Amino acid sequence: MVGRLNPVVEAVTARIEERSRGPRAAYIEMIRARRPSTYARSRLTEGNLAHQSAGCAVIEKAQILGAGWPVIGIITAYNDMLSAHAPFESYPQLIREAAREVHAVAQVAGGVPAMCDGVTQGQEGMELSLFSRDVIAMASAVGLSHDTFDAALHLGVCDKIVPGLVIAALRFGWLPSIFVPAGPMPSGLSNPEKVRVRQLFAEGKVGREALLKAEAESYHSQGTCTFYGTANSNQMLMEVMGLHLPGAAFPNPGTELRAALTRAATHRAAAITAQGKDYRPAGEMVDARSVVNGIVGLMATGGSTNHALHIPAIAAAAGLCVTLADFAELSGVTPLLARIYPNGPADVNHFHAAGGMSFLISQLLEAGLLHGDALGVAGPISGYAQEPVLSDGRLIWRPAPAESGDLEVLRPAGNPFSEEGGLRLLTGTLGEGVSKVSAVKPSHRFVEAPAIVFESQEALKAAFDAGKLDRDFVAVVRFQGAAANGMPELHGLTPVLGVLQDRGHKVALVTDGRMSGASGKIPSAIHLGPEAAHGGPISKVWDGDVIRLDAEAGRLDILVDPAEFHARAPAEFRPNRGPAGLGRELFDLFRMNVSSAATGASPFNFLGPRS
Repeated sequence: MVGRLNPVVEAVTARIEERSRGPRAAYIEMIRARRPSTYARSRLTEGNLAHQSAGCAVIEKAQILGAGWPVIGIITAYNDMLSAHAPFESYPQLIREAAREVHAVAQVAGGVPAMCDGVTQGQEGMELSLFSRDVIAMASAVGLSHDTFDAALHLGVCDKIVPGLVIAALRFGWLPSIFVPAGPMPSGLSNPEKVRVRQLFAEGKVGREALLKAEAESYHSQGTCTFYGTANSNQMLMEVMGLHLPGAAFPNPGTELRAALTRAATHRAAAITAQGKDYRPAGEMVDARSVVNGIVGLMATGGSTNHALHIPAIAAAAGLCVTLADFAELSGVTPLLARIYPNGPADVNHFHAAGGMSFLISQLLEAGLLHGDALGVAGPISGYAQEPVLSDGRLIWRPAPAESGDLEVLRPAGNPFSEEGGLRLLTGTLGEGVSKVSAVKPSHRFVEAPAIVFESQEALKAAFDAGKLDRDFVAVVRFQGAAANGMPELHGLTPVLGVLQDRGHKVALVTDGRMSGASGKIPSAIHLGPEAAHGGPISKVWDGDVIRLDAEAGRLDILVDPAEFHARAPAEFRPNRGPAGLGRELFDLFRMNVSSAATGASPFNFLGPRS
């Protein structure tokens, strides 16, 4: 059942449409001008076609050169170092076979890089992480620029990979696009136990051997990491935005159901080309309603803070202007329906077993919080409140469960964990940032304490190891924004600050950097802008300044005389503080041209001149 649309959801959608009127119209004109009148390869010369088909099997070659089958381009993020992407090794063959079943050809159009934030956390390579999103978008564009495809399948799961693939899919918005995930690994060591060992290690109470054992038992097989970080938030986002088949997000890899969903995605891609009767170009399908649905899904599940960067960047690729105020307003009317680690002990497999995406979508539709008339690759979003199952070996969809299987993990809209969503916009004399509060106890959401200023997470850890942080304080970690060093995640600070909070200290984190979907129980203000490298207020904070972080009221203020604070010179930004290496110097162009965090920290300029 679809309830009457919530008036706030309706109003925010209308405002996005109004402020985006010019860029969206130009975008729609661009993709409609590219709509093919026949198969895309008909534009190619004989020499072009010969090159396209030269490496194909005989049946594909015959169809490309002379017959009438559509061609599906595959963009893959496969590599066998990432557990989440290793299953994609076998997907192209499965997709080729499925395409033949419906008289279509499938070809790998290109591969994109896929780095693992879990491997690079706290390491120098993490400085490339955020910008890898934009490299992935460009690499996807290179693959699709052969301009010979009638639809596209995008194989990706993890943090920056899916947003990069979506940006590219929207810039090739005349093509129908379907996203094909791989699923989460089976559950391993429980999340509370993993956190306990991490904090014991941070305190020096267990050694590296115990820590490695716990980590290896947590991340133990092929598939996405099972906590609700950016990777699994991506899968939720793709489903509520309609870029997945219903229920594709969370079946495990290597199962018959997962293979059946991949075959079904291939069949569907062949059915929605411009040559068929149900043409679904991605750029027209994804509109303001889709983006609002994505934000609502993020709030209802307490998803990754990284999507406060990615959703504005994705929206801009479709000519849509989304602001952090839109996030805050939607969060205010969206109940928190899921508790998945770090917001609770359960992992994403528990969420899926309790009813998963079908139950979540059914509840949000019934509460009037989703645009049920927004389009997805399988039909309107109102039809996504169903789950896939195998019946006698055949893939079918059945209605979402009427009740949650575990109220400690997933709840109905009438009985939420919280009346509001998991993300807050913070504004005040220190600028504008976001705070993930879904994992923070209400008693910890207000902190007023002296600042201790750091310019790296390593410096904060060193101060902790030296015993200098056993007190109330606000950690200000600056020069961590996109223009400074690429905005690496500061996930490594969570255990340290968690230990201090557990000791009874009032602690908080204020930074122009990121904390990711693994942001834990510490109150924080992240993505703070303007960032320190651009002379933002955070660059003027001194040790001992009293800072007030009030996540409930949405305020972040420095309690210093305004005239004195304004007169201070910003701390000097030294763009070459660290040594070159690991390719970081190759990304100077990105750092010099990146937009603010509030607009997606993007080097692309899809919406016209920046303010």
